[in-house]
Amino acid sequence: MRPVTLDDLAGQEHLTGKGSILRTAIEQGRVPSMILWGPPGVGKTTIAHIIAHTLQLPYFQLSAISSGVKEVREVIEQAKQQQGTVLFIDEIHRFNKSQQDALLGAVEKGIIRLIGATTENPSFEVNSALLSRCQVYVLKPLENKDLVRLLHQALEKDTILQQHTIDLKETDALLGISGGDARKLLNLLELVIESLPAGKNKPVIITDELVMEVAQKKIALYDKKGEQHYDIVSAFIKSMRGSDPNGAVYWLARMIEGGEDVKFIARRMLIFASEDIGNANPNALLLANAAFDAVSKIGYPESNLILSQCATYLASSAKSNSATTAIGAAMHAVQQQGDLPVPLHIRNAPTRLMKELNYGKGYQYSHNGEGNFIDQEYLPEELKGTRFFEPGNNARENELRRFLKEKWKDKYHY
Repeated sequence: MRPVTLDDLAGQEHLTGKGSILRTAIEQGRVPSMILWGPPGVGKTTIAHIIAHTLQLPYFQLSAISSGVKEVREVIEQAKQQQGTVLFIDEIHRFNKSQQDALLGAVEKGIIRLIGATTENPSFEVNSALLSRCQVYVLKPLENKDLVRLLHQALEKDTILQQHTIDLKETDALLGISGGDARKLLNLLELVIESLPAGKNKPVIITDELVMEVAQKKIALYDKKGEQHYDIVSAFIKSMRGSDPNGAVYWLARMIEGGEDVKFIARRMLIFASEDIGNANPNALLLANAAFDAVSKIGYPESNLILSQCATYLASSAKSNSATTAIGAAMHAVQQQGDLPVPLHIRNAPTRLMKELNYGKGYQYSHNGEGNFIDQEYLPEELKGTRFFEPGNNARENELRRFLKEKWKDKYHY
């Protein structure tokens, strides 16, 4: 059932629809090395196959689970004899640094066009040198309309399923359990049909009740790479954000029991400590960082205790998203205003010429002022007086607000 053209691909219109970035690159034959990032079963491997098939390029496929530097170098040697070779590496995030480094030269020289597939954030899991040489494309979970289309295509085209008379009466359970994963959807459909008594002439009526019965017997409903993975992580974060340590520790337990990667959980708490607590309790970031370091050394099952301590602390902490909104506002200003010049008085002046051009002239060293403060301008002229940071209404940030108001008076209206 794997599509061989972009027109047959279900979903991912933002990448492969008419006039989209990736389709245009394929049509022009200028496909860059790339990382395809998205949940399982949404078309990462299929897109790699389509690129190689459409452009008629030599194609090699490796899995990072079972391959290493030796296999990568063998492909690179063959690629030197075959121009435009595509090397697809599934689960590239599982390659360690030395394995990823083995790809660098060949990608940079154009010996291979690398297509890496990953379910994990490549910013964390792919080293920066390799990432800088690749275009990252983000794939989305398939929508229900795409999944229903796949079900009907399978019933019409699959040679095994064609042998049965199948009435697809209800689809909600199939769609819900698959969680946007086409592979999981088709496997579940096959499981449901295989679970019924043999008899080619006997009609098969697929209902939600039948699907749930088969699912509960045959598959685990927690899939750490499927939709429920994202739902449970979301529930975990929202419980901590909502200051409910009971909800947080319950969803934490669900992730642990489901086999979730201990570093993934710790990383989410590390992000949360800045995103949702920030300066309301600076110790939260310190504890989350210590927890990440500790679980990296210890692993399961003892890490359960560390994760629980950190999650319940974060949930019970004062909350503020002021740091999050501050950087968001500042980045919006950069995008809107462009590269505004640095005021001369706070520029660096390491050379004589720069000093002659008044770089650094007029700068006042803050520690020479009363209370280690001197009122001077630090923003470009066009942004003078702009307040990006708005302290939250909590004990610690109210102290920050009072400090800033005392120093800056009415300049920023704190």
